[in-house]
Amino acid sequence: MFVIRKIKDVFTSSPCYALLCFCFLFSCAPNFEQHVVTAVEPRLDQTCFTSFDGTVLPLKTWFPASTIQAVIIALHGYNDYSNFIRDAAPYFNDHGIAIYAYDQRGFGETLKRGRWSGCETMCLDLRTIITLVRKNHPGVPLYLLGDSMGGAVVMAAQENKAPLPCSGIILVAPAVWSRTTMPFYQRWVLWLGARIAPWMELTGESLDITASDNEKMLKALGRDPLVIKKSRIDSIFGLTNLMDTAYKAAPGFNEKALFLYGARDEIIPPRPMADVYRQRLNAMPDGIQRFLVYNNGYHMLLRDLQAEVVWQDIISWIDAPDRPFPSVLNDSAHEVTGEKDITAYIYPGHKE
Repeated sequence: MFVIRKIKDVFTSSPCYALLCFCFLFSCAPNFEQHVVTAVEPRLDQTCFTSFDGTVLPLKTWFPASTIQAVIIALHGYNDYSNFIRDAAPYFNDHGIAIYAYDQRGFGETLKRGRWSGCETMCLDLRTIITLVRKNHPGVPLYLLGDSMGGAVVMAAQENKAPLPCSGIILVAPAVWSRTTMPFYQRWVLWLGARIAPWMELTGESLDITASDNEKMLKALGRDPLVIKKSRIDSIFGLTNLMDTAYKAAPGFNEKALFLYGARDEIIPPRPMADVYRQRLNAMPDGIQRFLVYNNGYHMLLRDLQAEVVWQDIISWIDAPDRPFPSVLNDSAHEVTGEKDITAYIYPGHKE
């Protein structure tokens, strides 16, 4: 996701190139994949999820050895894929929770990897798999877990629509970094780049950003061929559209939810997260939506070195959503309540 911050370098490094590109400014535009509904019946197989339009998305599942007491549908972040929940899945299984995770369109092992499918399509995929999983597990509590971009998809999926049919939502560092909270030059350069060179691919290699303190895990992601290393500008543009939608959806987000954020998160800035808190949690009855800030948490909370602390909190919230969190009791995190601004809990050396 931090490749967004890299775009301005492309158009400031060569004035001549930028001038030439202006000639093509209105001949190019963000190029998103188009999808047409077919007569194919949506279904879940052992290794794939066939969505509303017949598109087949790779699927991973983890089931407990004992009786299934709850189910989580897990949505991965930008440039990641369904494997993001692999380390946490056995812990959830030990507590009777089954996990479903699919590669969202344009990511992982999907056919059009690297291409952006559009917010509406991704939201329809989510609503489709919710229906299928509920059929597979009638009467079992169903939860949604959205990580970063996945969290934005969950928030956007309920905008101006019926509430998502689930027992609760876990949003892990949701991608709510909307244009309204970006510096003007980032908005301008992203708009320009999406029209001049939507096909251009960028990386975040030159940025001094730490996504997690788990270096072993980060190196493994670097070696994983299914983790996207370069992003098309039109894909970044599409991601930003999604973040805009998620941010705007906050005032109407009435689901029972747990928001999780790291005080050292350098990917999603604290300001949009603080806005979401002010727009939502302050307006909701006590206990319906709760917000935790982890003292040593980075963006990849589910895979940081202290990841098990986060897993414990999720299990605790599912079991009893009103009780104190283990992380708060052992001073690993702060629960944001009342009029407190979440920026008060952000690490002093935080980079935006």
